[in-house]
Amino acid sequence: MVTQPDKPRGRGKALKPSPVKLAAFAHHLPVLQPVRVREPGFLQEIASLQPDLIITAAFGQILPQALLDIPKIMPINVHGSLLPRYRGAAPIQWALINGETSTGITIMRMDAGMDTGPILLQRSLEIGPDETFSELYMRMADLGASVLIEALKLLSDGLLQPQKQPSDGVSLAPPITPQMTWIHWNNPPEAICRLIRALDAKPGACSTLEGTTFRLFRPMPLSGPLATPVAPGTLLAADERGLLVACGPKGMNAVWVQEILAPGKRRMKVADYLRGNAMAVGSVFFTPGQKMLEDNV
Repeated sequence: MVTQPDKPRGRGKALKPSPVKLAAFAHHLPVLQPVRVREPGFLQEIASLQPDLIITAAFGQILPQALLDIPKIMPINVHGSLLPRYRGAAPIQWALINGETSTGITIMRMDAGMDTGPILLQRSLEIGPDETFSELYMRMADLGASVLIEALKLLSDGLLQPQKQPSDGVSLAPPITPQMTWIHWNNPPEAICRLIRALDAKPGACSTLEGTTFRLFRPMPLSGPLATPVAPGTLLAADERGLLVACGPKGMNAVWVQEILAPGKRRMKVADYLRGNAMAVGSVFFTPGQKMLEDNV
Protein backbone atom coordinates (compact mmCIF):
# COMPACT_ATOMS: atom_id res chain seq x y z
CA MET A 1 0.00 0.00 0.00
CA VAL A 2 1.15 3.52 -0.79
CA THR A 3 -0.17 6.60 1.02
CA GLN A 4 0.88 10.12 1.89
CA PRO A 5 3.29 10.76 4.80
CA ASP A 6 1.77 11.20 8.25
CA LYS A 7 0.44 14.75 8.70
CA PRO A 8 -0.11 16.97 11.75
CA ARG A 9 -3.77 16.98 12.78
CA GLY A 10 -5.90 18.26 15.63
CA ARG A 11 -5.22 21.04 18.10
CA GLY A 12 -1.90 19.59 19.18
CA LYS A 13 -0.76 19.11 15.56
CA ALA A 14 0.56 15.64 16.38
CA LEU A 15 1.53 13.48 13.43
CA LYS A 16 -1.27 11.07 12.58
CA PRO A 17 -1.44 8.35 9.93
CA SER A 18 -3.88 8.40 7.03
CA PRO A 19 -6.93 6.07 7.04
CA VAL A 20 -5.18 4.06 4.30
CA LYS A 21 -2.19 3.43 6.56
CA LEU A 22 -4.42 2.40 9.46
CA ALA A 23 -6.36 0.00 7.23
CA ALA A 24 -3.13 -1.46 5.85
CA PHE A 25 -1.74 -2.06 9.34
CA ALA A 26 -5.01 -3.69 10.38
CA HIS A 27 -4.55 -6.20 7.55
CA HIS A 28 -0.79 -6.60 8.14
CA LEU A 29 0.12 -5.01 4.80
CA PRO A 30 3.39 -3.14 4.22
CA VAL A 31 3.07 0.63 3.71
CA LEU A 32 5.16 3.04 1.65
CA GLN A 33 4.89 6.80 2.30
CA PRO A 34 6.96 8.72 -0.24
CA VAL A 35 7.17 12.48 0.07
CA ARG A 36 7.40 12.56 -3.74
CA VAL A 37 6.59 9.64 -6.01
CA ARG A 38 9.29 10.86 -8.42
CA GLU A 39 12.06 9.93 -5.97
CA PRO A 40 14.38 7.34 -7.58
CA GLY A 41 14.39 5.20 -4.45
CA PHE A 42 10.60 4.93 -4.44
CA LEU A 43 10.48 4.13 -8.17
CA GLN A 44 13.05 1.38 -7.67
CA GLU A 45 11.12 -0.07 -4.75
CA ILE A 46 7.88 -0.21 -6.76
CA ALA A 47 9.67 -1.72 -9.76
CA SER A 48 11.12 -4.44 -7.55
CA LEU A 49 7.59 -5.54 -6.65
CA GLN A 50 6.82 -6.24 -10.34
CA PRO A 51 3.14 -5.26 -9.99
CA ASP A 52 0.53 -6.28 -12.56
CA LEU A 53 -1.48 -3.14 -11.78
CA ILE A 54 -1.03 0.18 -10.02
CA ILE A 55 -4.34 1.56 -8.71
CA THR A 56 -4.76 5.04 -7.26
CA ALA A 57 -7.70 6.84 -5.64
CA ALA A 58 -7.48 10.43 -4.35
CA PHE A 59 -3.73 10.04 -3.97
CA GLY A 60 -2.89 13.73 -4.33
CA GLN A 61 0.23 13.49 -6.51
CA ILE A 62 0.62 13.27 -10.27
CA LEU A 63 2.36 10.02 -11.18
CA PRO A 64 5.35 10.41 -13.51
CA GLN A 65 5.64 8.36 -16.69
CA ALA A 66 8.47 6.35 -15.12
CA LEU A 67 6.00 5.08 -12.51
CA LEU A 68 3.15 4.57 -14.99
CA ASP A 69 5.41 2.34 -17.09
CA ILE A 70 6.09 -0.10 -14.22
CA PRO A 71 2.93 -2.27 -14.04
CA LYS A 72 2.76 -5.22 -16.42
CA ILE A 73 -0.87 -4.59 -17.39
CA MET A 74 -1.72 -0.92 -16.74
CA PRO A 75 -1.99 1.87 -14.17
CA ILE A 76 -5.59 2.57 -13.10
CA ASN A 77 -7.17 5.56 -11.38
CA VAL A 78 -10.55 5.90 -9.65
CA HIS A 79 -11.76 9.44 -10.39
CA GLY A 80 -14.73 11.20 -8.80
CA SER A 81 -16.47 12.57 -11.89
CA LEU A 82 -17.73 11.52 -15.28
CA LEU A 83 -14.68 12.40 -17.35
CA PRO A 84 -13.88 14.51 -19.28
CA ARG A 85 -15.86 16.74 -16.92
CA TYR A 86 -14.08 17.96 -13.81
CA ARG A 87 -10.52 16.86 -14.41
CA GLY A 88 -8.39 17.73 -11.41
CA ALA A 89 -8.04 17.57 -7.66
CA ALA A 90 -11.50 18.68 -6.46
CA PRO A 91 -14.17 17.20 -8.75
CA ILE A 92 -16.77 16.64 -6.01
CA GLN A 93 -16.43 20.17 -4.61
CA TRP A 94 -16.76 21.80 -8.02
CA ALA A 95 -19.76 19.68 -8.98
CA LEU A 96 -21.50 21.00 -5.84
CA ILE A 97 -20.34 24.60 -6.32
CA ASN A 98 -21.65 24.56 -9.87
CA GLY A 99 -25.01 23.10 -8.88
CA GLU A 100 -24.72 19.83 -10.80
CA THR A 101 -27.59 17.40 -10.29
CA SER A 102 -25.54 14.31 -11.13
CA THR A 103 -21.96 13.12 -11.13
CA GLY A 104 -20.30 9.72 -11.10
CA ILE A 105 -17.20 7.57 -11.02
CA THR A 106 -14.73 7.02 -13.84
CA ILE A 107 -12.26 4.15 -13.86
CA MET A 108 -9.51 5.24 -16.22
CA ARG A 109 -6.17 4.09 -17.52
CA MET A 110 -3.70 6.67 -16.35
CA ASP A 111 -1.37 8.59 -18.61
CA ALA A 112 1.01 11.45 -17.82
CA GLY A 113 -1.73 14.10 -18.19
CA MET A 114 -4.17 15.42 -15.59
CA ASP A 115 -7.00 12.86 -15.74
CA THR A 116 -6.71 12.62 -19.53
CA GLY A 117 -6.26 8.85 -19.92
CA PRO A 118 -8.66 6.44 -21.66
CA ILE A 119 -11.93 5.58 -19.93
CA LEU A 120 -12.35 1.98 -18.79
CA LEU A 121 -15.72 2.14 -17.03
CA GLN A 122 -18.17 4.80 -15.79
CA ARG A 123 -21.18 4.80 -13.50
CA SER A 124 -23.36 7.83 -12.70
CA LEU A 125 -24.81 9.03 -9.40
CA GLU A 126 -27.55 11.57 -8.64
CA ILE A 127 -26.73 14.48 -6.31
CA GLY A 128 -29.33 15.34 -3.66
CA PRO A 129 -30.67 18.93 -3.68
CA ASP A 130 -29.17 19.77 -0.26
CA GLU A 131 -26.33 17.24 -0.22
CA THR A 132 -23.04 18.28 1.36
CA PHE A 133 -19.54 17.28 0.34
CA SER A 134 -19.26 14.95 3.33
CA GLU A 135 -22.46 13.13 2.40
CA LEU A 136 -21.71 12.92 -1.32
CA TYR A 137 -18.10 11.87 -0.72
CA MET A 138 -19.16 8.83 1.30
CA ARG A 139 -21.66 7.73 -1.33
CA MET A 140 -19.10 8.21 -4.09
CA ALA A 141 -16.47 6.29 -2.13
CA ASP A 142 -18.84 3.32 -1.90
CA LEU A 143 -19.68 3.59 -5.59
CA GLY A 144 -16.01 3.95 -6.54
CA ALA A 145 -15.09 0.76 -4.69
CA SER A 146 -17.84 -1.26 -6.36
CA VAL A 147 -17.12 0.12 -9.85
CA LEU A 148 -13.41 -0.63 -9.42
CA ILE A 149 -14.18 -4.25 -8.52
CA GLU A 150 -16.49 -4.48 -11.52
CA ALA A 151 -13.79 -3.06 -13.81
CA LEU A 152 -11.14 -5.46 -12.51
CA LYS A 153 -13.46 -8.42 -13.11
CA LEU A 154 -14.11 -7.24 -16.68
CA LEU A 155 -10.38 -6.72 -17.18
CA SER A 156 -9.66 -10.25 -15.94
CA ASP A 157 -12.24 -11.62 -18.37
CA GLY A 158 -10.76 -9.66 -21.28
CA LEU A 159 -13.92 -7.58 -21.67
CA LEU A 160 -12.58 -4.12 -20.82
CA GLN A 161 -11.72 -1.91 -23.80
CA PRO A 162 -10.20 1.53 -23.09
CA GLN A 163 -12.08 4.35 -24.81
CA LYS A 164 -10.44 7.68 -25.64
CA GLN A 165 -11.99 10.57 -23.77
CA PRO A 166 -14.16 12.84 -25.95
CA SER A 167 -12.62 16.16 -26.87
CA ASP A 168 -15.78 18.13 -26.09
CA GLY A 169 -17.27 18.66 -22.63
CA VAL A 170 -13.88 19.07 -20.91
CA SER A 171 -13.94 21.02 -17.64
CA LEU A 172 -11.44 21.43 -14.82
CA ALA A 173 -11.66 21.02 -11.05
CA PRO A 174 -8.61 22.79 -9.60
CA PRO A 175 -7.72 22.56 -5.91
CA ILE A 176 -9.75 24.67 -3.48
CA THR A 177 -7.51 27.52 -2.34
CA PRO A 178 -7.88 29.42 0.96
CA GLN A 179 -9.05 32.51 -0.96
CA MET A 180 -11.94 30.54 -2.41
CA THR A 181 -13.35 29.60 1.01
CA TRP A 182 -14.55 33.12 1.80
CA ILE A 183 -18.29 33.70 1.46
CA HIS A 184 -19.18 36.71 -0.69
CA TRP A 185 -22.56 37.80 0.67
CA ASN A 186 -23.47 39.83 -2.42
CA ASN A 187 -23.71 36.57 -4.36
CA PRO A 188 -27.16 34.99 -4.81
CA PRO A 189 -28.39 32.77 -1.94
CA GLU A 190 -28.28 29.60 -4.05
CA ALA A 191 -24.62 30.19 -4.90
CA ILE A 192 -23.74 30.85 -1.25
CA CYS A 193 -25.51 27.67 -0.13
CA ARG A 194 -23.75 25.62 -2.79
CA LEU A 195 -20.34 26.95 -1.69
CA ILE A 196 -21.02 26.19 1.98
CA ARG A 197 -22.21 22.66 1.19
CA ALA A 198 -19.24 22.06 -1.14
CA LEU A 199 -16.72 22.95 1.58
CA ASP A 200 -18.32 20.78 4.28
CA ALA A 201 -16.63 19.37 6.30
CA LYS A 202 -13.28 20.90 5.36
CA PRO A 203 -11.93 23.43 4.89
CA GLY A 204 -15.31 25.07 5.60
CA ALA A 205 -16.68 28.27 4.07
CA CYS A 206 -15.75 31.25 6.20
CA SER A 207 -16.67 34.82 7.06
CA THR A 208 -15.66 37.28 9.78
CA LEU A 209 -18.03 38.90 12.28
CA GLU A 210 -16.76 41.54 14.70
CA GLY A 211 -13.17 40.35 14.36
CA THR A 212 -13.83 36.61 14.68
CA THR A 213 -13.63 34.35 11.64
CA PHE A 214 -16.24 31.60 11.66
CA ARG A 215 -16.70 28.50 9.51
CA LEU A 216 -20.33 28.17 8.52
CA PHE A 217 -22.31 24.99 7.74
CA ARG A 218 -25.80 23.67 6.98
CA PRO A 219 -27.20 26.58 4.94
CA MET A 220 -30.77 27.08 3.77
CA PRO A 221 -32.00 29.98 1.62
CA LEU A 222 -34.81 32.08 3.02
CA SER A 223 -37.94 31.63 0.94
CA GLY A 224 -38.83 34.89 -0.74
CA PRO A 225 -37.14 38.29 -0.74
CA LEU A 226 -36.67 40.53 2.28
CA ALA A 227 -39.29 43.21 2.88
CA THR A 228 -36.53 45.79 3.27
CA PRO A 229 -33.13 45.33 1.59
CA VAL A 230 -30.05 45.73 3.79
CA ALA A 231 -26.31 45.51 3.25
CA PRO A 232 -25.22 41.99 2.18
CA GLY A 233 -23.70 40.18 5.15
CA THR A 234 -25.94 41.87 7.73
CA LEU A 235 -26.91 39.55 10.57
CA LEU A 236 -30.72 39.70 10.70
CA ALA A 237 -31.38 37.07 13.37
CA ALA A 238 -29.41 34.86 15.76
CA ASP A 239 -31.56 32.38 17.67
CA GLU A 240 -32.42 28.69 18.01
CA ARG A 241 -33.14 28.52 14.26
CA GLY A 242 -29.60 29.61 13.38
CA LEU A 243 -28.11 32.74 11.85
CA LEU A 244 -30.08 34.65 9.22
CA VAL A 245 -27.69 36.63 7.02
CA ALA A 246 -28.69 39.05 4.27
CA CYS A 247 -27.26 38.34 0.84
CA GLY A 248 -27.69 38.94 -2.87
CA PRO A 249 -26.51 41.73 -5.20
CA LYS A 250 -28.82 44.29 -3.54
CA GLY A 251 -29.27 42.67 -0.14
CA MET A 252 -32.75 41.51 -1.12
CA ASN A 253 -32.31 37.89 0.00
CA ALA A 254 -31.07 35.96 3.01
CA VAL A 255 -29.59 32.62 4.04
CA TRP A 256 -30.07 30.65 7.25
CA VAL A 257 -26.92 29.03 8.64
CA GLN A 258 -27.62 26.28 11.16
CA GLU A 259 -24.13 25.17 12.27
CA ILE A 260 -20.96 27.07 13.11
CA LEU A 261 -17.31 26.52 13.94
CA ALA A 262 -15.59 29.21 16.02
CA PRO A 263 -11.81 29.37 16.56
CA GLY A 264 -10.70 26.90 19.22
CA LYS A 265 -14.12 25.27 19.44
CA ARG A 266 -15.80 22.25 17.91
CA ARG A 267 -18.41 22.46 15.20
CA MET A 268 -21.85 22.86 16.76
CA LYS A 269 -25.40 24.00 16.19
CA VAL A 270 -25.77 27.77 16.24
CA ALA A 271 -28.27 27.46 19.11
CA ASP A 272 -25.62 25.70 21.24
CA TYR A 273 -23.00 28.34 20.42
CA LEU A 274 -25.34 31.19 21.33
CA ARG A 275 -25.88 29.80 24.85
CA GLY A 276 -22.41 31.00 25.78
CA ASN A 277 -21.65 33.60 23.13
CA ALA A 278 -23.45 36.71 21.93
CA MET A 279 -23.76 37.64 18.26
CA ALA A 280 -25.17 41.13 17.72
CA VAL A 281 -28.06 41.42 15.29
CA GLY A 282 -27.29 44.26 12.90
CA SER A 283 -23.57 43.53 12.78
CA VAL A 284 -22.15 42.68 9.37
CA PHE A 285 -20.21 39.62 8.25
CA PHE A 286 -17.03 40.79 6.57
CA THR A 287 -15.17 39.15 3.73
CA PRO A 288 -11.69 40.45 2.85
CA GLY A 289 -11.06 41.50 -0.73
CA GLN A 290 -10.64 38.08 -2.29
CA LYS A 291 -11.49 37.57 -5.94
CA MET A 292 -15.21 37.06 -6.50
CA LEU A 293 -16.40 33.53 -7.13
CA GLU A 294 -19.21 34.60 -9.45
CA ASP A 295 -17.37 33.25 -12.52
CA ASN A 296 -17.38 29.78 -10.98
CA VAL A 297 -20.97 29.54 -9.72
